Amino acid sequence: MITTLFFTLALLVGVPIGVCLCLSGIVYIFATGGTVLFQSFPMQMFAGVDSYGLIAIPLFILIGEIMNSGGITRRLVDLSMAFIGSVKGGLAYVNILANMLVSSIIGSATAQVAIMSQVMVPEMEKQGYDKTFAAGLTVYGGMLGPIIPPSVMFVVFSVLAQVAVGDMLIAGILPGVLLTLLFFVVIALMGFIYDYPRSEKRTLAQRVRTIVLASPTLLIPIVIVGSILGGLANPTEAAAVGALASALVGRYVTKEFRFNAMPAILLRSAIYSAIVLFLVAAAAVFSWLLIYGKVPQMVAAWIQTVAHDPVTFLLLTNVILLVIGTVIDGIPGLIMTVPILLPIATEVYHIDPRHFGVVVVVNLVLGLMTPPVGLSFFVASAVTGAKPGKMFIVTLPFFLISCVALVLLSLFPSLSLALLE
Repeated sequence: MITTLFFTLALLVGVPIGVCLCLSGIVYIFATGGTVLFQSFPMQMFAGVDSYGLIAIPLFILIGEIMNSGGITRRLVDLSMAFIGSVKGGLAYVNILANMLVSSIIGSATAQVAIMSQVMVPEMEKQGYDKTFAAGLTVYGGMLGPIIPPSVMFVVFSVLAQVAVGDMLIAGILPGVLLTLLFFVVIALMGFIYDYPRSEKRTLAQRVRTIVLASPTLLIPIVIVGSILGGLANPTEAAAVGALASALVGRYVTKEFRFNAMPAILLRSAIYSAIVLFLVAAAAVFSWLLIYGKVPQMVAAWIQTVAHDPVTFLLLTNVILLVIGTVIDGIPGLIMTVPILLPIATEVYHIDPRHFGVVVVVNLVLGLMTPPVGLSFFVASAVTGAKPGKMFIVTLPFFLISCVALVLLSLFPSLSLALLE
């Protein structure tokens, strides 16, 4: 009880989640009188990051930084425009499609929202779209980042759940495609109701030229995802090759990347990677103490009185995680919930851990778009000046269809596991 109270108060006063987890563990040890546990405290932290799979995280972050510096994002947007053509609401489709392509490289929702808001929102405003809608749509497009591989959140889940990183990345492909198609349906309906403008007409020659110029940028996601799917490389090796491909494409194809920018890029990547990996290390200690205190067993006993089958358990989990996701970022949310809920899902309800991982990640990502916090809306607001509350209201249909997708993923495991079978 004392530990829970301390943890809650620390979060409320703004203590970083990683520090909060470590301090809560120390409070728990003192409260239970188990000071002998301090001997294992540093070893548990080290064990939490002593995983080859975690090397993929700084490499994926590095890919995103190089891609942004090399102008590759702009080329992917142009490629999307060439494919969509002149249709009602065309630029809205382009927003989602471009986010889908970019998400196969960046793998972080908030980073993707920050990058794509700078590119897409001004362009949509020029075409006559409301800035608030454009910014809100970009936020939901950014939702694809942690779902379509590569995904930092799937890597973290893999380490927490002791599941193959490659399996988790592949499991995110179909859910990402499903969300993209559902977003297209919403755009089509809203475009009919609100009479969205058509995208700029381009001749066949212009479209072919754009596709030819922008197609080399597709080498990056092809190298990353293709090598994993083809069994040619594990996710860490694929990320390393992807980073090299990003640098070469940015330098010799788009010609916007400069090798003298690498020190600053490496520094930014190292800082963000250190934050993520410290969270993972803190989670290892917190999980170890939860298990020592038999918290998963107590939670399992309560859940079994409410949920009598796997579907009911997953739907209940959706509600719990959505509430958590509204106030806590994705990776800390994983760190707090997976050690408690995963053993219940796999041992009590016999749910495939990869299926459970997809449901958990999609749920926590959706929390980034949910008030009262809605972190992604605040990121888009900082870039575009649109108000977060209005963004949520005008894009409410996308939130509702995301909830539908989440229910479908919960009910039909094949949507996550089909490519693994």
